[in-house]
Amino acid sequence: MASSVKHPAAVQEAWSLVGKLFWQMRPRLLAVAGELGLTPPQMFALRALDPEQPVPMRELAAQLHCDSSNVTGLVDGLEAHGLVERRSAQHDRRVRMLVVTERGAEVRRRINDVVEEVPPALASLSAEDQRALRDILRRALG
Repeated sequence: MASSVKHPAAVQEAWSLVGKLFWQMRPRLLAVAGELGLTPPQMFALRALDPEQPVPMRELAAQLHCDSSNVTGLVDGLEAHGLVERRSAQHDRRVRMLVVTERGAEVRRRINDVVEEVPPALASLSAEDQRALRDILRRALG
């Protein structure tokens, strides 16, 4: 449902530009997913997992804002690639915990390297503009 709140044109344009900047990264993200044999949702699921902290499948579903049944298919694919393992929780054997494998941690680092690569459009800004953008985004994120 569309919001009926009208925002100033400047903030509306700023939001649109943030979206465009994000979508400029899409080809790079799709390329790395393809190189790794992953679908984009599998790639995002792996990024959401912490190699140091196993999590229940329902927690991954919450992080991805999707139904637990959708996570099952994503985890099936990640498990088939040897990137995660399902293990029973020590506190309750009915709870399935997701553990990132050593290979999964390596693949996750590769994905993060691509995601964290600064787009040329931002890298070409002056140091002053880069700091201003950083500071504005920090304030916006609270």
